[in-house]
Amino acid sequence: MFPVGLILLIVVGVIVLSILFTFVPVMLWISAMASGVYVGLTTLIGMRLRRITPAGIVNPLIKARKAGLEVNIEQLETHYLAGGNVNRVVDALIAAQRADIDLMFERAAAIDLAGRDVLEAVQMSVNPKVIETPVVSAVAKDGIEVKVIARVTVRANIERLVGGAGEETIIARVGEGIVTTNGSASSHKEVLENPDLISNTVLNKGLDSGTAFEILSIDIADVDVGKNIGATLQMDQAEADKNIAQAKAEERRAMAVAKEQEMRARVEEMRAKVVEAEAEVPMAMAQALRDGKLGVMDYYNMQNVVADTDMRKSISQSDDEEA
Repeated sequence: MFPVGLILLIVVGVIVLSILFTFVPVMLWISAMASGVYVGLTTLIGMRLRRITPAGIVNPLIKARKAGLEVNIEQLETHYLAGGNVNRVVDALIAAQRADIDLMFERAAAIDLAGRDVLEAVQMSVNPKVIETPVVSAVAKDGIEVKVIARVTVRANIERLVGGAGEETIIARVGEGIVTTNGSASSHKEVLENPDLISNTVLNKGLDSGTAFEILSIDIADVDVGKNIGATLQMDQAEADKNIAQAKAEERRAMAVAKEQEMRARVEEMRAKVVEAEAEVPMAMAQALRDGKLGVMDYYNMQNVVADTDMRKSISQSDDEEA
């Protein structure tokens, strides 16, 4: 039988060793020593205290030393604490070294912290990337729409990755060059016959200035004829002119109707006044007879004149109807 004290001592020892091996990455320290990279245990413990994952520093350090890079552990820790991707930066430095590209750790770290993929940038410097623009529509001077798709071959410019514009700017500038070229062409046939006019115009403008890329070539992938924009605009203008003319004609008609109604109202008013006046005539004549201002013979003569006038009117109307 083992003494109880010895058993407790063994249990406590196992627990202490487990905590020690958990807090101190001994296996990682052994791997570094086996790879010829010396990292002290105190350094690893310090990483734990600074809340740095030791494997995220030691493994990239081993990789960099094996590749012959002059990188120290303080640089990697600083970049890690700044929020950078240490492993990606080391991979980019190794790729740059293999491609004979002059890339220092500080530059690579700055590119990574700027939010760009430094490894992809190095790969793009060796293997240029092709950017395809969306369909860019432009109208030539003859009013015909031309639709163009271009493929832009670019290479990353390491020196301008920090602060340089991205792919969106390249696409926008190429689209601007396409619109300028098509808009200045007197006929859409010129663009169809010589698509290189677009490439030459875009390249001569130096569209890669201020960007993180260097434009190597611009190739026109597709050129199509679109709508007759000039004819469409003329039709729309004619339709608009017709609508305006119709509106003005309707306005004139409404004014004429209003004026006619006003004239009719005036005629009716005048007729009402005439009827009113005619109604007062017998009363005036009666008053004149009573006052002695009008004799009986005068009255009969007036009646004869009225009868004669009515007869003449009826005769003239009969002649008009027979004619």
